Amino acid sequence: MKTDNQKHRVIRPSILYFGTPVVLVSSQNEDGSCNLAPISSAWALGQHVVLGLGSESQTVRNLAERPELVINLPPPELWASVERLAPLTGADPVPVSKRAVYRYEGDKFAAAGLRPQESQTVRPVRVAECPLQLEATVTAMTPGGAGLFFTVECEVVRVHADERIVVPGTQHIDPAAWSPLIYNFRHYHGLAPEVGHGFRSETTRHLP
Repeated sequence: MKTDNQKHRVIRPSILYFGTPVVLVSSQNEDGSCNLAPISSAWALGQHVVLGLGSESQTVRNLAERPELVINLPPPELWASVERLAPLTGADPVPVSKRAVYRYEGDKFAAAGLRPQESQTVRPVRVAECPLQLEATVTAMTPGGAGLFFTVECEVVRVHADERIVVPGTQHIDPAAWSPLIYNFRHYHGLAPEVGHGFRSETTRHLP
């Protein structure tokens, strides 16, 4: 008789970042400058991306007034740049609820050691070091969590991909060449080696 040695216990983690990609969202401030914010709640469905943003963030304020953005996907080696952005906010003055942890920074690109790159269809700039950059527009912003966050739905209007992560002669990202930065319970990770592929994969490789 087969026995199951797994034992589960009930816990209540302080956060539920169970392994999600990190994105750097660039949005335009009121004065025309660019805000850059690391976001650890992001997922995609078709040509749409959904983001989870704190309600008092500068990004939410910018997107409500100027609904354009770039969703930049950093590789694992940029984790230190992402972390340099983590305690910074573009909101001035800093909201009372954030003052114990965050400080204001007007030039997020310089603080992170990253370079801006002009976009083609939206006003916010791209992050030059990111191999994947998604120019997008906001289609809906929905408050949640008793006012603590917004769910922001975005339509991707243009995708920029480093040619080194594109399958030659196709429009496909090569999953063997591209690894997103993953945020796993407040620790940064890259992807582990491939263990298989989905039945709808268009970039299937021969597996043993």
